[in-house]
Amino acid sequence: MREYSIFAEIVIGMRFRYFVIIFFVSFSVLITSCSRQTHRHPGKMIFRYNEAAGLVNLDPAFSKDLPHIWVCNQLYNGLVQLDDSLHVRPAIARRWTISPNGKTYTFFLRKDVFFHNDPVFHGKKRRVTAADFVFSFQRVANPKTASPGSWIFEWVAGSPSKKAFTALNDSVLQIRLKQPFSPFLSILAMEYCSVVPREAVEFYGNSFRKHPVGTGPFFLKNWVEGVKMVLQKNPDYFERDKTGHRLPYLDAVSISFLRDKMTAFLEFSKGKLDFISGIAPSYKDEILTRTGQLRHKFSDRIKMLKAPYLNTEYLGILVDTNLTIVKHSPLRLRAIRQAINYSFDRKKMIKYLRNGIGIPGNKGIIPPGLPAYDARADYGYSYQPEKARRLLLQAGFGPGHPPPSVTLATTSEYVDLCKYVQSRLNVTGFDAHINVMPAGTMREMKAEAKLPFFRASWIADYPDEENYLSLFYSKNFTPDGPNYTHFSNSVFDKMYEKSLKMVRGKSRRKLYRSMDSLVMNEAPVVILYYDEVVRFVQKNVSGLGINPVNLLKLKYVRKIRR
Repeated sequence: MREYSIFAEIVIGMRFRYFVIIFFVSFSVLITSCSRQTHRHPGKMIFRYNEAAGLVNLDPAFSKDLPHIWVCNQLYNGLVQLDDSLHVRPAIARRWTISPNGKTYTFFLRKDVFFHNDPVFHGKKRRVTAADFVFSFQRVANPKTASPGSWIFEWVAGSPSKKAFTALNDSVLQIRLKQPFSPFLSILAMEYCSVVPREAVEFYGNSFRKHPVGTGPFFLKNWVEGVKMVLQKNPDYFERDKTGHRLPYLDAVSISFLRDKMTAFLEFSKGKLDFISGIAPSYKDEILTRTGQLRHKFSDRIKMLKAPYLNTEYLGILVDTNLTIVKHSPLRLRAIRQAINYSFDRKKMIKYLRNGIGIPGNKGIIPPGLPAYDARADYGYSYQPEKARRLLLQAGFGPGHPPPSVTLATTSEYVDLCKYVQSRLNVTGFDAHINVMPAGTMREMKAEAKLPFFRASWIADYPDEENYLSLFYSKNFTPDGPNYTHFSNSVFDKMYEKSLKMVRGKSRRKLYRSMDSLVMNEAPVVILYYDEVVRFVQKNVSGLGINPVNLLKLKYVRKIRR
């Protein structure tokens, strides 16, 4: 029996070494083929980027995360679009009107927009009509589709299949709302609202995810799942630049799927990828100084783009004293929550733990990049440890009393930040602990109000302050959220409901700031920092902008041979 085991180990070992050799040979071939594609197509502008998270679905009804939003933005269009300043601009709708009561939107469509050529059209060019938007919107709203974006039409009037969407003719679309909702135009810029043709959806069925038919600046040329995707220039794309030149400038987009971010960074540093987005722990010290500047060794061939990102990182605190888990927790006391806010230095945290990427969260939940954010606001929290200690005494914790015990729940990705907060809380006078748990478990417990103190973040679904303030509306603490702190305040609720009916302007901005100030005074959250979008781009690439929603726009990109 022993001799057989030794023989088996030898055979298995040989097979394993053979597998390793084959894997690395195959991997090298893949990388080499990706890096040489420009040389195989002389004179062609091919933009290359990596998607570590992979892609599984090119149907815009399922574009729920950034990797899928990025690629869908190249394949599809909606009625409207956002510019890099987050202003709503025309797309397939050339103009629109809003009724005086704010409930009826009428869109007037372009007549020169066509779907990508596809066999389902039998060789004919297929123009986009208002009826296509009715179909597309009803499809997203239909529970049978199971689109994660179905919530975007919760404001429309009646059943979306009957009253909400009407094609008055081929080029006029009307949408009716139950009540005024000022952010609605911004919502229509989301990828969920892209137009798709009924013929292709019905013909391909469940396979539409890998046979996308849109109107965008690029169409899908080839996709080997988990290996490589190629998008090709749409010669009939309807948008033009200011000089009248038809967009896009690029001939193709090549997307690789290297899962290891350090490997992707090495490919980028060798010039084999055109850009990377964000900072991974594996290479942040290699490319950035401690103060967040691009290291000198890269400055001659790489440019760094940075802008505010609509992502607020924070610590959430359950404040509903009707919950048993809160009734005897020191976190039920506002003074304790405020003391936590004053106990740590956000500037040092950004400098030493994030290499200078991010803006210290010394104000409210509304991040930079939105009009209501005010860096000079008189609300929010800075590092004031003595004030934190006074608040602890005020709450009844001091000499002769045990320190308030708090446990902060987090995932492994944010342990370093949470340990920093823990250490500062303990210096202030808390008995702070960290509970590291799987992301899925944490999401479930947070939704079920089983975590008194937890790390969280909020990335804007659409660029409007309402999206952040909805976290504190009392009618939003359902299992689906987003009011995971169970914050409830009648004054806040009245202001929130009033804001929904207001048009953009100074009055609404002032109201948003009042709401933000009220929330921060009650302190159901501890703002850590406001994130920033960071992009590293090869210097032979131009036209790649940056925006607070981190949307990838490639229709304006140009690339020159080095």
